[in-house]
Amino acid sequence: MDSLARLFGSLARVKLLRLFMFNRTETLSLADIAKRAKLSREITRAELQKLFHTGLIERRGKGHRASYRVNQRYSHLEALAAFVRSTTSISPANLLRLLKKAGNLRLVVLSGVFTGTIESGVDLLIVGDRLHERALRAAVYAIEAELGRELRYASFTTDDFNYRLGIYDRLIRDIFDYPHQAILDRTRA
Repeated sequence: MDSLARLFGSLARVKLLRLFMFNRTETLSLADIAKRAKLSREITRAELQKLFHTGLIERRGKGHRASYRVNQRYSHLEALAAFVRSTTSISPANLLRLLKKAGNLRLVVLSGVFTGTIESGVDLLIVGDRLHERALRAAVYAIEAELGRELRYASFTTDDFNYRLGIYDRLIRDIFDYPHQAILDRTRA
C-alpha cells in the first residue's frame, strides 16, 4: 500500500487528492472523477463526501448533476498541494512494467512533470517497434490515474525516432535539451 494511503486512510482518497491537487481549477463530474482516478462510482462518491465534509472540495448541484472542484479558500490548500506534489511519484520499474505491455520498447525517457520541468512539451517519450496504440494508451491512462494528472506523451518507431534525431527535430531536441531521465535505452543513438 502507498505510504500516503496509510497516512490518509485509503488509496482511493489519495488518488482523489492527487487528482484535485493537480487539477485545482477544473470542475469535474462524479463520472469524470471516477474514470480519471480509476475508481468505482460508489467508492468515489463515498470519498468525495469525506473530502467535502473536510472543506477541501466544493460541490455544485445535486444528484447526477453534481460537480466538484477544489475549494480555493481551504485554509491548508497550499501546504496540502505542496505535500502532494512532493510525494507523488511512480517508480521507473512500475512505469516500465506498465509500458512493456504496449510492445517492444527501445527507449523510454521521462521529462516534463517527471523532472519538474514545466516548459517541456512532452512528459514521456516512448520509442519502440510493433507498438500497439491501444495498449500504449491504456498504459499511459494507468500511469495518469496513479499520478493524478494527465500526461503529454509521444511515441515513435525506432526508425522514425532515429530520423527525427538525425534532422534535429524540435520535439526531440526540446526533450533532450531540458532535464530528462532515460529509464530504458536500447537504441544506438
